[in-house]
Amino acid sequence: MAMKHALKVTRKEDFSAWYQEVITGADLAENASVRGCMVIKPYGYAIWERMQRILDDKFKELGHTNAYFPMFIPIDLFEREAEHVAGFAKEMAIVTHHRLEQRDGKLVPAGELEAPLAVRPTSELIIGESMARWAKSYRDLPILVNQWCNVVRWEMRTRMFLRTTEFLWQEGHTAHETEAEARDEAVRMHEVYKWFICDVLKMFGIAGKKPDYDRFAGAQDTYTVEAMMQDGKALQAATSHHLGQNFAKAVGIEFQGRGGKLQYAHTTSWGISTRIIGGLIMSHSDDDGLNLPSAVAPYHVVIIPLIRGENAQDILDYCRKITAMLPKDVRYHIDTKEYAPQNKQWDYVRKGVPFILEIGNNEVTSGSVCVTKRLSLEKQGMSLSEFAGSIEKMLIEHDETLQKRNSDFCNSKIVRVSSYEELSDFFRSGNTGFVQAKWTGTSENLERLDELAVSIRCIPSAQSGTKGRCVLTGAETTTDAIFAKSY
Repeated sequence: MAMKHALKVTRKEDFSAWYQEVITGADLAENASVRGCMVIKPYGYAIWERMQRILDDKFKELGHTNAYFPMFIPIDLFEREAEHVAGFAKEMAIVTHHRLEQRDGKLVPAGELEAPLAVRPTSELIIGESMARWAKSYRDLPILVNQWCNVVRWEMRTRMFLRTTEFLWQEGHTAHETEAEARDEAVRMHEVYKWFICDVLKMFGIAGKKPDYDRFAGAQDTYTVEAMMQDGKALQAATSHHLGQNFAKAVGIEFQGRGGKLQYAHTTSWGISTRIIGGLIMSHSDDDGLNLPSAVAPYHVVIIPLIRGENAQDILDYCRKITAMLPKDVRYHIDTKEYAPQNKQWDYVRKGVPFILEIGNNEVTSGSVCVTKRLSLEKQGMSLSEFAGSIEKMLIEHDETLQKRNSDFCNSKIVRVSSYEELSDFFRSGNTGFVQAKWTGTSENLERLDELAVSIRCIPSAQSGTKGRCVLTGAETTTDAIFAKSY
């Protein structure tokens, strides 16, 4: 007899449909009436707020300050950096009119703008224009700013969180006196993202550098964290870019150096978006719904009062007694809505709450709690004092289990090959996962990967140093690369 689950479809049956089921079941988001856009519902946004808080604190700890810049960018500003505009041209949403007027009973655009405006796809140029006004001397550097905002990229095929026309993110932008300082900043922020993804979110990820042909448009180097999803595909989870002086020259970020001569600044940019929520879903969730690491879970503990008959007030008072005994950092919620307790429990299972308490007359009388652990769905009875005293340890164990489960799975999906034939056989056989192989770093024979619908995800920061033959050219090299199908 097949095991019953809280979701209508399992990962094995249909991974794409399962992903949508997790989002719906956890009440994270829904499609908007605007093509390709989504509504992030309160529970989903609470997860994003937790992510924001953690990252924002880290950015400020490292000396960055928040600012805000216009979402409308003049087209001529993009034209100053040819590679950059070429990289985003197909994705840009353009504003060409202002003002509406009524014609034949319909509202239609009226006044045409003198010059079209792009809706922000990214902000290197518009922020760089401000930096050009702020940086007059080497004494004004470094400039370390970040903004939390939305961006628009006109996507043809969309999927909630993973790829939407409008999404939320943070984008850090910095200007430095020297190339070394800028490169160090790009690497430092790359390490911050690795920490956030792997240590905070407990996801499996490989940190490394993007191949030259796939780096950010206009950048000298792009650093990435490539996470593996439970279907074996890669998700680019966050990126950090060393931009060199390309953008500084385009917008005139010029300052007086220590020797009195004018010179261009060296800049960086780096960002992570709501796409990471999609990555979190596909890394940790199971056939009963969402699973969340404690750092970003809106609630650590949900208490469901089993109210029947005359003892309702006693049960509610006992629930409040439980919350009063919890450590201050433990986030909790008492659900008093008039729904069946069993329905509530499954609702919070689908929402990925680490621990669910059911409190009735027996618990009040015995001074105990009945705990459902989300990762195992096991129920356990314990005294109230024992639960309150051990909840922090239980959350640590929850996170460790979540991380180990994901890490063990992903490591089992990493294979090593030494020839194109082995690479081709692996993917043509319908396998997914990360394939580690040697690559010279040239663009020669890249079309072979197109035939497999595979890409080079990154050149890992951790290299084996061993010699081998490039799987695309056969030339001898020591460079390891990660090949995979991706989102």
